[in-house]
Amino acid sequence: MIFEKRIKNIFSNLKREPDAIIIKNSSEPYIDDNFFYVTGLDKGLFEGSVAALRPTGKVDIIISELEAESAKKSNANLNIYKNGEEFNEFFKNTLSPLKNIGLNFSGISHRDFCRIKDRCPNSEFVDVSEAFAKARLVKDEFEIKTIKEACSIADKVMKMIPDILHEGIHEFEIAAEINYLMQKNGADESAFKTISSFGKNTAEPHYSHGNYRLKSGDFTLFDFGARFRKYNSDMTRTFVFGKASKEQKDMYETVLDAQRTGFDAIRPGIEAHDVHDAVSTYIDNTRFKGRFIHSTGHPVGLAVHDAGAGFNSECKVELKENMVLTVEPGIYIPGFGGVRIEDDILIKKDGVEILTKAPREFIEI
Repeated sequence: MIFEKRIKNIFSNLKREPDAIIIKNSSEPYIDDNFFYVTGLDKGLFEGSVAALRPTGKVDIIISELEAESAKKSNANLNIYKNGEEFNEFFKNTLSPLKNIGLNFSGISHRDFCRIKDRCPNSEFVDVSEAFAKARLVKDEFEIKTIKEACSIADKVMKMIPDILHEGIHEFEIAAEINYLMQKNGADESAFKTISSFGKNTAEPHYSHGNYRLKSGDFTLFDFGARFRKYNSDMTRTFVFGKASKEQKDMYETVLDAQRTGFDAIRPGIEAHDVHDAVSTYIDNTRFKGRFIHSTGHPVGLAVHDAGAGFNSECKVELKENMVLTVEPGIYIPGFGGVRIEDDILIKKDGVEILTKAPREFIEI
């Protein structure tokens, strides 16, 4: 089974093998993505649930009666509780006797950690967050197929945007339209808070949307993604509404060429920072030196900014086949505007497969 293989892979990335690894969900939004990675469940919230992973690839989950029907879709061994007393009994019988327990320190609340320590007073705890990150960085066939579907949904929506822009429309109106269209085209929800920015607001990389009204000559920047069966896509396109200035065209063409430089640099065997170095060097050799102010990209999967590695100046992780990351150079000039072009890519033996297909050429609307 694919999920047994995932669990064994997690344990294989550990220097010291614990008796079990515990994933403990808290309440929304503190739900560990790894719970879904090892169970294969893609519906349900699973607040307060526990997954216990064994080196054999088996998994036990302790879940409330509320989630029982959803949990039955997993091949995990189910322990369904009706109240706190039953939860404690399952926990005591299943986990308390363990001497060595692995925990995802980056995904567990301090309160839950303290409760687990109280329930397992004779256990030693070890951080296994890095093992999860390494396992999730290289995607399996199911993950790649699911991410491609999330990318396809975002593509469909991005191609519609030029037709719905008009003079005077608000940023928040387009954001709402994007979110609606993603679900209408099959997304479970948006992958993150949609960015819909016009004019000088496009110079803020993490601006979301406000009540600014679109006017002729504005940059328009849209950064969004679709979530499909828990997996995400993430893409950005920048347009000009009306006639573009020479400065706007130059910014756009520089970013587009920088992205191509990034695509050309990616291949298995190099270190992740090499891609960022190539992209940032290209931009810094133009008149827009110093205007690229973030990393070139990040992994995408169950999280929009998935675990493991990214195209930044400090990451020395070796790139491998079947990693999925973004390539998203940008140029930002405060008070004027910004350009970002972002695509999701799959690393192949001989380079990259670009998973997001919406046009990248310069578009005046």
